[in-house]
Amino acid sequence: MSNHSTPALTRATIISEALPYMQRYDNRTVVVKYGGHAMGDEELSKAFARDITLLRQSGVHPVVVHGGGPQIGDMLKRLGIESEFRGGLRVTDKATVQIVEMVLAGGINKDIVNTINNEGGRAVGLCGKDGRMVVVDRLTRTTVDPDSNIEKIVDLGFVGEPKSVDPTVLKLVLKEDLIPVVAPVAPGVDGETYNVNADTFAGAIAGSLNASRLMFLTDVPGVLDKDGNLLKRLTVAEARSLILDGTISGGMIPKVETCIDALDRGVEGVVILNGKVPHAVLLELFTEGGAGTLITR
Repeated sequence: MSNHSTPALTRATIISEALPYMQRYDNRTVVVKYGGHAMGDEELSKAFARDITLLRQSGVHPVVVHGGGPQIGDMLKRLGIESEFRGGLRVTDKATVQIVEMVLAGGINKDIVNTINNEGGRAVGLCGKDGRMVVVDRLTRTTVDPDSNIEKIVDLGFVGEPKSVDPTVLKLVLKEDLIPVVAPVAPGVDGETYNVNADTFAGAIAGSLNASRLMFLTDVPGVLDKDGNLLKRLTVAEARSLILDGTISGGMIPKVETCIDALDRGVEGVVILNGKVPHAVLLELFTEGGAGTLITR
């Protein structure tokens, strides 16, 4: 056999091995939460758009939910809008929420749509307001005053928590073989505009669609054990005990709690994986080893 055919044969083998996984996800919904540093890198953005397009071509129904914290911060700085923090959490006032909506539903959303379309997909941009897809309650947080030990409720302004999800618009878009790209901006019960944490928003949407997979693209490989090794699979019970014993700590705690919440809402499996790894989404869905930490019931 000549050397020229070896790479081609390797590629054919890889594609062939992917077949049972493609069959497993055929006609199933996969929600991908896209964010972190992967979003700012042009090459990674293109690779992500190609992967999402390939998923759609192979019979999967991808839904993309994106964040945009760094970009919002940059725009607020450029406009000279100071952020107020209460109990370590950013307060979103009326002026800020207008910028949030502009950056998320205007700028970032249309950039992602455009990149997917440039790679041959057919994407359409939406936010929680479209068809009243997501309606939220105002989110409050409780902090404890260190001096008096008294609990205080902190009002975070126009920050919302999903109260109800109506996936009608999403289902119509998916039925037409389009790829929905959704910004986490939504109306409140009071009719005002609210900013929603993108992870929480993705969890609520994945639950409403009974998604086969919800994938969180992050800046870390997944959940690590005490020695820093990647844990490939976890049950909810195992994840909870790792939070209790301190193995899961810091910013990973809310991520894992969002995963558990999504499983409670009816998602089959939730994956935390590194979005900076090229083709992480394809590796996770279409290979035996996967690419991150899969959490299931």
